[in-house]
Amino acid sequence: MKLFRLGGRVVAKKVENTSTHQPLWLQEYIDFPKKQNQLYKKTLKILILSQIFGGAGLGAGITVGALLAKEMLGSENAAGIPIALFTIGSAVAALLIGASSQRFGRRAGLAGGFLIGGLGAIGVVIAALINSIALLFVALLIYGAGMASNLQARYAGTDLANEKQRATAASMALVSTTLGAVVGPNLVTPMGEFAESIGVPNLAGPFIMSGAAFIIAGLILLIFLRPDPLFVSTAIANAEKKDHKVQTGGSLKNPTINKKGIMVGAVIMILAQLIMTAIMTMTPVHMGHHGHSLSEVGLVIGFHIAAMYLPSPLTGLLVDKFGRTIMAIASGATLLAAGLVAAFAPVDSLLLLILALVLLGVGWNIGLLTGTALIIDSTHPSVRAKTQGTFDVFVALSGAAGGALSGMIVAHSSYTVLSISGAFISLLLIPVVVWYSRWNQVKS
Repeated sequence: MKLFRLGGRVVAKKVENTSTHQPLWLQEYIDFPKKQNQLYKKTLKILILSQIFGGAGLGAGITVGALLAKEMLGSENAAGIPIALFTIGSAVAALLIGASSQRFGRRAGLAGGFLIGGLGAIGVVIAALINSIALLFVALLIYGAGMASNLQARYAGTDLANEKQRATAASMALVSTTLGAVVGPNLVTPMGEFAESIGVPNLAGPFIMSGAAFIIAGLILLIFLRPDPLFVSTAIANAEKKDHKVQTGGSLKNPTINKKGIMVGAVIMILAQLIMTAIMTMTPVHMGHHGHSLSEVGLVIGFHIAAMYLPSPLTGLLVDKFGRTIMAIASGATLLAAGLVAAFAPVDSLLLLILALVLLGVGWNIGLLTGTALIIDSTHPSVRAKTQGTFDVFVALSGAAGGALSGMIVAHSSYTVLSISGAFISLLLIPVVVWYSRWNQVKS
């Protein structure tokens, strides 16, 4: 019999001798589901707040990155370089954030990524100010750490979620990005004017906001994400495993990992990221060719980023309710439609460009949450963060490939060819998830 303090009362509870080395505060979370639920809700609130700022930092940089590179390098072939660079930086950061989160907790990993990303955004501003291509490339790589934290924050919301809450919990971190992500692109013009007023090139202005937003997001997590949800969920899972051993008299097995589930989840996210990044990267350049203003570019990208994140609560509910297979197929179908609309929309039709980029965002959203849920389903908390970080590397690299190749494809063919290519790549999702669904049925 042990005594615990809960809500001002001392509570006696009989516990097995399974967690003798746990601190008292952690033991309370292990023994009382009510405390677990309270921490789950608190974690989501902190993530929502930090993601609002993280979204602003992400959205502003995406909107003008290609245009800044084109201006500084003087070549359209370079338009895809910024997204390629900060997605490569995001890939490296994803691995480091995953490893550091597994060892030191979500708080250290995610906050560190945002703070480093903020420094990268400041570096972009300095590079534009002194017209240094080398510094621009290095700064864009570092800026990618903010993108990695912004994306991996979805996992932190799921640490204390049960199986029926996982996609929904991940969606809460994503949807909170919407406000900042929509506001960011639409502040391109005023931030450009502000930059010019202090002697900084116009297109570097949005990166001033990106730097401030990423740093604020990092500080929110560093100060308030306590106790760390990953540490608590790992302790709970280990205690449950030990309890099972005591009750059954069996051996304590290693954490179960469903490698096929992890791989299929990764493939879904990788293809969605590749298609979305490629088409999104070249849309501002395509619009610029046909006389659209910078404010119209910001409007289209703002709608696109809203579509990437705003549907998340509904998407999460649908993934949890109807299952991973159906929603993965829905992702492929939506991305197919996005590519076809982008390819055949009249160049002067702002409305159809918005529709294409909205469909592109929604397809990516469905794919990301479906793949995320599959990876969480297939891992144990004791290895989850490291596994998540590892596979987010491949997601980021697919984005880098999409960003780099998109500029070359458009330069040597057209935006239409790029969009049609993305549409047909999306069809690869269907056989992959159908195969996994049949394998899962046979196994069960």
